[in-house]
Amino acid sequence: MGGNVIDPTTAAWMLFGGFFGMLALRVPVAVALGIACLPPLFLEDRLWPMILVQETFNAYNSFILLAVPFFLLAANLMTIGGITERLIRLSRAMVGHMPGSLAQINVVLSIFFAGISGSSTADAASQGKLFIEAQTREGYDLSFSVAITAVSAVLAAIIPPSIMMIVWGGVLTVSIGGLFLAGVIPGLLLGLVQMATVHAYAKARGYPTYEKASWGEFGKALFVSLPALMTPFIIIGGKIFGWFTPTEAACIAVLYAMALSIVVYREMSGRGLWQAFSETGRFAAVTLFAVGTASAFGWMLAFYKIPEALLAGVGAWEMGPIATGFFVAGVFLVVGCFLDAIPAIIIVGTILQPVADAAGLHPIHFAMIGIVSLAFGLVTPPYGLCLLISCAVAGVRVVDVLKDTCIMLLPMLGVLALVILWPEVSLFLPRLLEPDFLR
Repeated sequence: MGGNVIDPTTAAWMLFGGFFGMLALRVPVAVALGIACLPPLFLEDRLWPMILVQETFNAYNSFILLAVPFFLLAANLMTIGGITERLIRLSRAMVGHMPGSLAQINVVLSIFFAGISGSSTADAASQGKLFIEAQTREGYDLSFSVAITAVSAVLAAIIPPSIMMIVWGGVLTVSIGGLFLAGVIPGLLLGLVQMATVHAYAKARGYPTYEKASWGEFGKALFVSLPALMTPFIIIGGKIFGWFTPTEAACIAVLYAMALSIVVYREMSGRGLWQAFSETGRFAAVTLFAVGTASAFGWMLAFYKIPEALLAGVGAWEMGPIATGFFVAGVFLVVGCFLDAIPAIIIVGTILQPVADAAGLHPIHFAMIGIVSLAFGLVTPPYGLCLLISCAVAGVRVVDVLKDTCIMLLPMLGVLALVILWPEVSLFLPRLLEPDFLR
């Protein structure tokens, strides 16, 4: 912008330098983003510090973002209300006979839980308490138990309803219903390759295998779990058929979870309800605080036209859709190591969107490449929030589980490559069920 005291290059150094400097001092990401905005706001004649508060508040003034705390609340209600126990029973009946039975159950439960919660961190926290100690008691290596729990938790970022999809759709104006449908196949493929990895580990290390459940046991487990399994169909189906918005879907998920926990399964006490609300408040505060300061940071980048400066040379590369897809994935994979997924969407997704449009990437395809890539950041240091949570639950250092984590990520990178090379992996279901989402 003409007439600015600070030129774009200096502003970029101040913003990014301040942000990464704060991270090096172990300042929380959301706080670091806000502090990094302050120097230009004080030095620029045309700006003032209250803009940080103003832009942060503007980010919260979003009907779509109300879905975030409601989905988190639904997940907590289902965990405390006994719904998770029914899903574990069903998972055991389905895959308990496969090598590495308990780890297989861990992965399948993550798939089920992902269709309910939309939060990878909630998944990592709840399943870490359930599975890590149980697996080590059965003879699984501790590093393997922590790694598979953290890696399977990332499925909640990809399988709908995903909080990352809600934020992406709201910030970059992409159909959230289309994103929900687009995430089904990539999410299930990632779950399958994780199960294959567990199978290979179990065969190599001799992990225990349970007896195969009878059809009667499977039928009983399915019957008691069926009300809980209806949750993702209610959420996604309602969005597809236009019955309600993502935010309304999240509210319905909360009401449904309360009905199941209190009326159907009758395991929710007043104390449990209070615990669900308090944990939701804590998780939602952290998530939404990051949304607000990231939005202010993004506004500062736009004010100084830093994205245009950063991408000035990229347009000259004349990359096609596939090359652009791998470029986008590479950027998000690196950024995800240092930045939470939601700020990354707001800042980096906005920067890369013109590049994807110029290369002819469909907005939903571009979104799925970004979301799947950012999901890796949940288990890659130094940020790796799901890995940090799982390690904290197990009481081990991150470095002790890195080898197994990296091994598990390799086949998942193959799925990411497939999503990039074959757009129909993401676009098939939206095209089949609701073509309007692709327009």
